[in-house]
Amino acid sequence: MKIAILGFAGQGQSAYEYWSSPENQITICDANEQTVVPEGVSGRLGPDYLKDLEGFDLLVRTPALHPKDIQDANPDSPNILQKVTTVTNEFFRVSPSKNIIGVTGTKGKGTTSSLITRLLQAAGKTVHLGGNIGIPPLDLLKDGIAEDHWVVLELANFQLIDLGFSPKIGVCLMVVPEHLNWHADMDEYIRAKQGMFKHQTVHDLAIFNRNNAHSKDVVSVSPATKVSYEVPGPGAAPHDSTGAYVKDDIIHMNDTAICHVGDVALLGRHNLENVCAAIAATWELIGQNTELIKKTLEHFTGLEHRLEKVREVNGVTYYDDSFGTTPETAIVAIQAFDQPKVLILGGSDKGATYEELAQVITSHNVRHVLVIGETSQAIKSALDAAGFSDYSDGGTSMAEIIEKAATLSQKGDVVLLSTACASFDMFKNYKDRGEQFKSVVKGL
Repeated sequence: MKIAILGFAGQGQSAYEYWSSPENQITICDANEQTVVPEGVSGRLGPDYLKDLEGFDLLVRTPALHPKDIQDANPDSPNILQKVTTVTNEFFRVSPSKNIIGVTGTKGKGTTSSLITRLLQAAGKTVHLGGNIGIPPLDLLKDGIAEDHWVVLELANFQLIDLGFSPKIGVCLMVVPEHLNWHADMDEYIRAKQGMFKHQTVHDLAIFNRNNAHSKDVVSVSPATKVSYEVPGPGAAPHDSTGAYVKDDIIHMNDTAICHVGDVALLGRHNLENVCAAIAATWELIGQNTELIKKTLEHFTGLEHRLEKVREVNGVTYYDDSFGTTPETAIVAIQAFDQPKVLILGGSDKGATYEELAQVITSHNVRHVLVIGETSQAIKSALDAAGFSDYSDGGTSMAEIIEKAATLSQKGDVVLLSTACASFDMFKNYKDRGEQFKSVVKGL
């Protein structure tokens, strides 16, 4: 079979390893002319890498490549997308276990996926965690997945836009506008998320955030049994007493009280949404074991670059929330702390607006905002309109940013890297931004 692997980053390399066999003739196609192609393998590199793909039997799309780009590069082949697959599609097709839990949403996917995994493991189940969280799905096959094992996949819109399968249990977290520089519009973003649910059956389970209209829209295409979750604002009552929810600072599942919100090690009220989603997804699988849930929540502190405490220096505590790349994630990070905050905002532009974020800054004990990156002017304009003037330029290096933050902060303050923006103007990615932040802070 003649196979073209379109994009040779992490999942493309996983695809090559999986399909590499004597009966397959593989060509590596990548926009980067400097891509190193395995010895003895054909390469098609450079700006025309997507052209003339009709001669291949199978096209393996990397997640970052929009299917539309494949079609646009092959206008004389109207059915070219019928030849396209992904490592995620192939995993669903061949996985020995069909006990698959998929987690999507704009933010919180990694935390929720990891917490689901911890809960199932605490219940004695063998669990394999992968997907967008870092391990390509096909690489999980190397771990000896058995029929009775469970698989948890974090799935972003990039994997879901052409997914031909659905998980046994699907979880849709909060959905807000994001990746609109990749999608044609918000409707396409929602349709991509719906890809995880539209192939479910009446025997499956769909979990959604009942306070988020987009989350409701995403699961509306599913015929599965639907279970919702809800975390109302502080002091407010939930709209419903079904599914997983917080009421009077107690986490419930239906009529069962599980634990106090103070038992949760994760920081921030927004993380209670991730907790409730994980409980709803696993409730029956773990035998409705409230003590198991409480113990797990007491010890699960979250993932790297998600409100990660780095260090306390001179009475000031530094937190790395570099994974937060939208105004909505910056808002919940700000709301996670009552202390005065020096906030680092800005980065590369994803088409977001900052008016609501600016309003939150005015009312949540923010001492000062350091503004960085190409979105600086847009953020400054939003702060001006909100009547907030305690801001300044952060600088052009992480060392300069941290030096200014240390000077501006006082004992008892929090310095918070939660930029509301992507990182590609000043850093390689959010991980690089977070690692630089932690490295500089640890050197103070």
